[in-house]
Amino acid sequence: MMEVSSFLLQGCVDLIMKQNTAKVYRIGLMMSITCYLIWGILPLYWNLLYTVSAHEILAHRISWSFIFVLSITLCSNKSQFLADCLLLYHDIKRVLLLCLASILITANWLTYIWAVMHNHIIDTSIGYYLNPLMTVFLGVLFFSEKLSIPKKLSLFLATIGVLIMVLQTGNIPWIAIVLSLTFASYGGVKKKLQLNPFSSITLETLFTLPVATGYLFYIQSIGIGSFGNLTELTSLLLVSSGIVTAVPLILFSYGANLLPLNVLGFIQYISPTLALLLGLFFFKEPLPLETLFALIFIWVSIIIFTLDESKIYRSKKVT
Repeated sequence: MMEVSSFLLQGCVDLIMKQNTAKVYRIGLMMSITCYLIWGILPLYWNLLYTVSAHEILAHRISWSFIFVLSITLCSNKSQFLADCLLLYHDIKRVLLLCLASILITANWLTYIWAVMHNHIIDTSIGYYLNPLMTVFLGVLFFSEKLSIPKKLSLFLATIGVLIMVLQTGNIPWIAIVLSLTFASYGGVKKKLQLNPFSSITLETLFTLPVATGYLFYIQSIGIGSFGNLTELTSLLLVSSGIVTAVPLILFSYGANLLPLNVLGFIQYISPTLALLLGLFFFKEPLPLETLFALIFIWVSIIIFTLDESKIYRSKKVT
């Protein structure tokens, strides 16, 4: 069944690439929007597992993601996966980068799941709003990248927004900072890694798989594991955590190949906006005035950032 599904998926993508540009754009848009919609409503999924600890959910997410993505990779593009493994065998630097990517995405997943389980969904929203700005900041800090005046202004306004939260609440918004920092760093490492997306995701989860499965076997052996010991729905949701992790990543990989970067950059804000709305209206989290004021600075910085990205993209397209 998995082999047939993978074959059909690859066949659909090949067919799409043969269509006219407008149709390719629409399909890419549909895939990307679906991806960000899934990421945006994931708090609802993790909330269904409120009886399970964040560490156990993470361990299941890693384990089942590995199984699911490995199955797709071996069925759809086994030769590419083997070639990537051979490449890593002869390149220790890439192995270290892959290990770093694995640590970063694991830290991101754990922080996100913990935040959702402890009613900090608005903080996760702020983190993913800050993500593209954090990416720019890391580019300046570690790669000496030059910034346009609008991007400098957007970073300045986002910094003011974060400082407002720190000064008004007396607490550093660590959830937002950790989420944006780990995901932006993960993106930078993946860019340097230059591996096939499916191979990379499979190998990233493989690095943390021994710890994840070891932990799951331990808690199951002493009778405190949730799998099979709570409701059937809980067990099903834990197994399906691999699917809800892998499917949006697959959609994102194809969408990113079919869409212009400025369009992809704009629609990525679907996810944190949905999370913000869920936090406010479904989970009934409070939104203090100082947090709203800080968010206004961040939203303005995002608008400036997005407009500047669009302008740069159009200028490159013309030349």
